[in-house]
Amino acid sequence: FNFGGIRSLQQPLLSKKMNRVIKSENSAAAAHESAGRQRIAIGEQVSDWGETTEDEAVSDISDKLGVLLAEMGEEEDAFAQNLDEYRTVLKHIRDTEGSVQPTRDQRAKISDEIQRVKLKDPNSHKIGTLEQELVRAEAQNLVAEAQLVNVTRQRFKEAYSIHLAAVIERSEKQALLAHHGRRLLNCIDDTSVVPGDEARAYMHGAEAKRIIEQAEQDIRSWRIQMEPV
Repeated sequence: FNFGGIRSLQQPLLSKKMNRVIKSENSAAAAHESAGRQRIAIGEQVSDWGETTEDEAVSDISDKLGVLLAEMGEEEDAFAQNLDEYRTVLKHIRDTEGSVQPTRDQRAKISDEIQRVKLKDPNSHKIGTLEQELVRAEAQNLVAEAQLVNVTRQRFKEAYSIHLAAVIERSEKQALLAHHGRRLLNCIDDTSVVPGDEARAYMHGAEAKRIIEQAEQDIRSWRIQMEPV
């Protein structure tokens, strides 16, 4: 009969679940970083394709749209970096959980030993010694548990403040770029032509240039607005 064995089955390692979160977020960050690189590459490919169309309107707009797509990719990469920062904060929780686990195990071990000795010999002199050890172990565990509560609340709040701020920044900047991209598309006159007619002359080069400049300015001047944490 073993009390410790039963506890080991009932209670997994304290830091195991947080460690799983950290590992999963590492995979997510890598995926966003990869998506960012791919988006940048796609922006370049769209621009390269536009040059081959021999259509001045499509060539100019595809080139500028490629710039916006590449910037969206840069924002994806920045988001991945912010995920790494958020993961670093979560590691403080995991490490604190890991440091608390031994104090719980020691307290449980001594308690189990007291029960074992009492079952074997209720009058054993070991019981008094073990009970003193249990008092010390419980005191150490109380300190560790208090630290765990403080660290968990503070770091959890800090970590997800970073994470959610990064989500807001990425989504708002990418939405801003997408809106300017749609403005660029309106510079293309897609009115159908009949066979034998030439495509309408491209008249919106200056406007397209202003749109891309405005997009760049908007990204530079963007400031986050959200509830303080």
